[in-house]
Amino acid sequence: MKLSTALLRAVPGAFILNSGIGKLGMDEETAAGLQQMAANGVPMVENLTASQFGKFLSCGEIAVGSALLLPFVPTRIAGAALTTFAAGLVSNYFSIDSMTKDDGIRPSEDGTAVAKDTWLAAIGLALVLSGGSKK
Repeated sequence: MKLSTALLRAVPGAFILNSGIGKLGMDEETAAGLQQMAANGVPMVENLTASQFGKFLSCGEIAVGSALLLPFVPTRIAGAALTTFAAGLVSNYFSIDSMTKDDGIRPSEDGTAVAKDTWLAAIGLALVLSGGSKK
């Protein structure tokens, strides 16, 4: 694995893994708040209970972070996992009017912290496009 690929995998991988571990065992109220926000970008999460959503989110983040950090997971697979995860986050950004300025693209003050998730999508796509050689 090239150093540039390792860096593209390690930094978001460690961040996402830490986030997922931090969400393990979150209380129902916190899970419900996250679920309500997530439903703006991914409406189907409303079909889950808050407890189910909390476990799903935590395990999903741990899985994506681990896939990025484990060197035996092919780069394209890890990149696809990151891209899919980031797509949900970016979808949220564009679905909540208060996150963007009037043009619907540039981040508002409220949206600046969430707009950074576009970087995760770009990293994921870079991994998918550059991952490994064809055999």
